[in-house]
Amino acid sequence: MVTVDTNVLVRLLTRDQEEEFQRAYRVFQTHPVFIPTTVILETEWVLRYAYHFASKQVIGALRGAFGLPNVKLEDSIRISRALRWHELGLDFADALHLAASCANQAFLSFDRRLAKRALRCTDIVVREPD
Repeated sequence: MVTVDTNVLVRLLTRDQEEEFQRAYRVFQTHPVFIPTTVILETEWVLRYAYHFASKQVIGALRGAFGLPNVKLEDSIRISRALRWHELGLDFADALHLAASCANQAFLSFDRRLAKRALRCTDIVVREPD
């Protein structure tokens, strides 16, 4: 198994540099591939800010890569939840943070917008610290 960095995943998803795309494609064709959660978080950010992907494009691209039979994620349940909540309107990073905190009593944040959106998308309590 090999672990890929953000730039390898981005090359695969964007095909913006043909030679590097071909090399990334070969990796995904010939190896079991592990993708850490941190790489997924950074990839979402790069696709959105550097490549101007819309949320739906990001979600589709990531799900396509994650659906490959040889791809293993660090925490596939967490990533699946985060993608679903992102689809429902949460920022991807916030969704990922919330998905990691499902077993906890509350998620503390000063971000009131996050608290409102989390109410619509999840059953996780987001509240300000006392």
